[in-house]
Amino acid sequence: MSHSKVRSVRTAALLLVLILVVTGCSSTRLAYRYADWGIVWWVEDFITLTTAQKQQLNADIDELRQWHCSTELPRYQAWLHDLRSELATGKPGPADIRRHQDQLLTLLPPLMRQITPGAVRLLSSLNDEQVRELAENMAENHREMEEEFLAGDAETIAQARAERTEERAERWLGSLNATQKSLINDWSESRKGQTEIWLAGRRNWQKALLNALENRNEPGFGATVTELINNPEAGRGDAYAKRMDDSMAAMSSLIQQLLQAGEASHLDHLASKVSELRGDFKALTCVSGPEVASHIYN
Repeated sequence: MSHSKVRSVRTAALLLVLILVVTGCSSTRLAYRYADWGIVWWVEDFITLTTAQKQQLNADIDELRQWHCSTELPRYQAWLHDLRSELATGKPGPADIRRHQDQLLTLLPPLMRQITPGAVRLLSSLNDEQVRELAENMAENHREMEEEFLAGDAETIAQARAERTEERAERWLGSLNATQKSLINDWSESRKGQTEIWLAGRRNWQKALLNALENRNEPGFGATVTELINNPEAGRGDAYAKRMDDSMAAMSSLIQQLLQAGEASHLDHLASKVSELRGDFKALTCVSGPEVASHIYN
């Protein structure tokens, strides 16, 4: 899985963007079934694992997938059903968007808690060479992201942010009209400095993890990693937390404005995409995954 796709998963923090769990994949069902591979590829982008670590990671991923499919997908389906029903009655108002946004955000903490034990096991098992490799790859990845997202002056960065946002919006609303494009450009201009703060917060969290890894054989290591995973804002710094809270409200407002400026065709397009995604999730079955996960390293 490429870094851009991993990053697209992490944009799933807002009403429309949150449903982009499978951004870039032509088939939701196929992407979900092979998420095991994506996780493994992502881990091995940063750390060269031993055979024993690979086997344990496979087992942890398979358990995670089974839990998520059986426990969490029904919650996604219910949320999408409510959203689809509301879209059938007209354009959602600001309070409706905030409510859906809040409901969707409640899906993240259980996933993070479920991921934590496996992450602690893997990180605890790293040797000194693997920790050095992780540190080097994190630093290189950060440099690549700075080159990608901070290329050019402030105006160029804002324009690139607007183009990314327009592309995501069109995936869910269809071709945007002039007013909607103008709204996105204005929103992007108002978010100057956001990318820098986001990247700095991300790097702060990575440094906190690397610092924790220096004490990975100590009794408190598991608790430290658990806190970093389940309360990541604490590791990213105050500037990040303040900016991201503000950004959440700004994105919620942008979504409302885009819908209000839209035409019937935009609402129909969104409703169709929501129905399609709900149908894909509903069609997924939660069978054991040896045909997918356990053979990855065989």
